[in-house]
Amino acid sequence: MSDAHRIRSHGPGLSVGARIIAVVVLVVIGAVAAWFQHDAPGRSAEPRKEFTASNPPAGLPAALTTGQHLRWSHCTARTGYDCAAMKAPLDYRKPDGRTIDVALIRRKATGPNSRRIGSLVFNFGGPGVSGVSGLPQFLNQYMPLLDRYDLVSFDPRGVGATIPVRCGKSADDTGYDGADACAEHSGALLPYIGTSRTARDLDLMRYLLGDERLYYFGVSYGTALGAAYAHLYPSHVGRLVLEASVDPTEDRVEEEVSQVKAVQAAFDRFAAHCAARIRHCPTGDGPEEAARRMALLADRLEKKPAPAGDGRNLDAEAVAHAISDHLRLGTDGWSPLAKALTALIDHNDGRQLSKGVDDRGSADRAATPRDNSRAAQTAITCADSSLRPGVERLDRDEARIKAASPVFGAAWSAIIYLCYDWPFDGERVTPQVNADGAAPVLVVGGTGDPITPYPGARHMAGALGDGVGVLLTAEEEGHGTYPQNRCVTEKVDQYLRTGHTPAPGTVCRGNMS
Repeated sequence: MSDAHRIRSHGPGLSVGARIIAVVVLVVIGAVAAWFQHDAPGRSAEPRKEFTASNPPAGLPAALTTGQHLRWSHCTARTGYDCAAMKAPLDYRKPDGRTIDVALIRRKATGPNSRRIGSLVFNFGGPGVSGVSGLPQFLNQYMPLLDRYDLVSFDPRGVGATIPVRCGKSADDTGYDGADACAEHSGALLPYIGTSRTARDLDLMRYLLGDERLYYFGVSYGTALGAAYAHLYPSHVGRLVLEASVDPTEDRVEEEVSQVKAVQAAFDRFAAHCAARIRHCPTGDGPEEAARRMALLADRLEKKPAPAGDGRNLDAEAVAHAISDHLRLGTDGWSPLAKALTALIDHNDGRQLSKGVDDRGSADRAATPRDNSRAAQTAITCADSSLRPGVERLDRDEARIKAASPVFGAAWSAIIYLCYDWPFDGERVTPQVNADGAAPVLVVGGTGDPITPYPGARHMAGALGDGVGVLLTAEEEGHGTYPQNRCVTEKVDQYLRTGHTPAPGTVCRGNMS
């Protein structure tokens, strides 16, 4: 029995002085206990208060808005997380019709109610990435935000557990076997997949989470989703971070040309570093020699792919994408890439090149519980883009992409055929993102990003509109700069906590400075 309990038990028989001492002791003990409760991860000193919003999305039936409540329960096999399903219209043009279940996941805020801002909703990229899998996978990057926000993510339409697109050899196959397979197994769903429709799901989600405005963190493709939301619901924009932004001014082919040039530039910087700093550099004495050696390697692998373990082989296209995945990691990926290329070039061993990607897999390649990411990526991309070029245009575009990069052009050129036989029309050539009247949106771009080149961030900030898009530049290698760059992390966290954006023209120094 504790001292405090003994005092309470015998209180009526104590002297006045003893009672005063007892009260002081109790106050101190209570304060200490409250302090421990407040600072303990995942615990709060006060009962949790759920937020409510007063502005449901217009045009939806009450059954989906005021009559719907998210029923959170502990996620299966994900300790510390809650999961729920949100009812949303399959077709927003017929909101009283069929509904779908949107899979959600949440990590509750650890701070007190008085400090909690609301829910911060994440999209980690893709398209085709599961947020239900992504939030536990990437949580450590965003832990400092847990004192102010519930961290929430979800599976967008067509992905994971939310009306998953099936494009494999059978209805149960999560692989990708072409557009005809998509039409056969998911034809009834494909017209309702796409970024603008998911943006409408976001607004219903915002309301059901209890927020008057949306707090959002989008990475890579997630910036396209965030910008689409800002365009559709400018008055509901709270604090939106668009990190590693896509370029809303480019069509799908222009985007591939820009990306392949950026990947080539990143590889050239790696090759220059390798020649200067790494003994026995596998790419030789600089970018020109690196291109020559990679061409010889590609010819060799086209004749006989290299073994990569577990029965897998690497051909020239697979090697190009594996190198790109190392370059996503910025300078952290350079030393492993040099070692992996040495093993491949000198010993015909592709295991390190393949394993390095598997071990570090990026957000854009995060596995889902029922990983249909390839099928979902195709479905969303083709739903968004109305570009359906004929054969002559396809030939020109293929040649254009190949010419843009001696190392990666051939591998990247295949993407132009992605939607040419898609069974449904796409929405538009380039997205609409102007969001006049919205609160400031923070757009973050890295000058050495090989996947979403830096000019895209500048174009996104401008396209959102004067006084809306605020550009934060990071002089960094790699795809994405948060939380790797301390300056970016400080500026982003300050914006999410206070709503204050960095000063115009702010540049964060990094490994390219």
